[in-house]
Amino acid sequence: MVENEQMKVMQEKAEKIWNERKQKNIKQYPIYRMFAWDLLFYYSIIYLFLTIEKGLTPAEALQFDAFYVLFKSILQIPCTLLIEKIGKRKSIVIANVILIIHIVIIMASRNFIDLLISQILCAFAFNIKTVCETDMLYDSLEHGEKRGIIFSKIDGRANSIYYYMDAISAIIASFTFVINSYIPLILCMIVLIIAFYFSLQFEEVQVRKKNSIREELKNIRYSLRNVFRSKRLRSLLLFNVIFVAMLRFTQTTRNTVLTTIGLPEQYFGILFAILGIISGIAAKEQGKIHKRYRNRTLAFLAIPMAVSIVFLGIATLWKIDIHIILPIILVFFIIQYSMKGPYYVLIRQYLNNFTNSEKRIKITTANNLFENFVVAILLFAFSAILENVNISYALLIVGCIMLLLVTWVLEYMRNRVGKRAEEYTKRDLI
Repeated sequence: MVENEQMKVMQEKAEKIWNERKQKNIKQYPIYRMFAWDLLFYYSIIYLFLTIEKGLTPAEALQFDAFYVLFKSILQIPCTLLIEKIGKRKSIVIANVILIIHIVIIMASRNFIDLLISQILCAFAFNIKTVCETDMLYDSLEHGEKRGIIFSKIDGRANSIYYYMDAISAIIASFTFVINSYIPLILCMIVLIIAFYFSLQFEEVQVRKKNSIREELKNIRYSLRNVFRSKRLRSLLLFNVIFVAMLRFTQTTRNTVLTTIGLPEQYFGILFAILGIISGIAAKEQGKIHKRYRNRTLAFLAIPMAVSIVFLGIATLWKIDIHIILPIILVFFIIQYSMKGPYYVLIRQYLNNFTNSEKRIKITTANNLFENFVVAILLFAFSAILENVNISYALLIVGCIMLLLVTWVLEYMRNRVGKRAEEYTKRDLI
């Protein structure tokens, strides 16, 4: 009897410790996420840095991004093995250290090979971050029907704050770039150091099973097979590949478009700051978007994105004054950023539905492998197009291709996605 009481007290004490750890992670997550979700001070100037400071062509700048995505695909399984071996918290800490080193290599690079080394490190780090960061929050939330909604609210709010910070950093980056092209990257490195500090505050809240590498590889193989056998997940993975390819392509070509119409470099940051604020507002409204459009949410996000690329190509064909063309181009950029803002939060919610921690790692691994491999192929194809035609025709060609793919995948998803849990087969829920 006494032993039972002691066991009960010990269990209650252990449960209290785990709950305290989880609550700490929930509080820590939004603070960490607004510094660590992506690279602040980076994206508004990296195209200019690569083309002006490092002498890359627009097609090579797109290849720089394509190699990053390819490396993510190649390194996904090694990253997953590392996470399974050392846990999510330690993996996040290591990833933030690697990102700091990657920025140093970009600044010190002397040729394209050096830049590729930086992208290998960046790919390794973001593979880990993609698997671990949101899952760290999900693991810390109480199980229940509203778990996904609570996750989306917290993650959406954190991402929204990040977009506002990104807007401010974009303005600072553009004006400091004119003074010295290395200043924005130094500021980016400082933010990564801050993110590293906050990553140390997380607590591990999952007990790891100690398996051999052979057992882990076997588990990954079976996990991938099960994920791709699910019609629901297969549909979401296909959609995600197409949408991410559009985001990657537009992210690089926006700078080319602005350079083509003759916008001075120092104003890039102001423009991207406005767009970043729009993304932040849109990310915060993801819950309302999902509630309003339900099964049509992904169509609502993808079709305007693809159409905007086509019309951006048409607009840049016009040889008219910058004061007339800039507002027109800005409208299409606004559409793209408005769709980007809520997308990442919503797609994570849809992929995480009906899952536990173990399933989420399997799904994220499968998604990253498939996404990065296919997106890399598409980006290399887009860079080949960009090498042979000017930016206007490249936008037209790619936009039409993506519009056709979006239409096809949305039709494929019909009757495969958007059901209640009891309406899916056991295979669909893996």
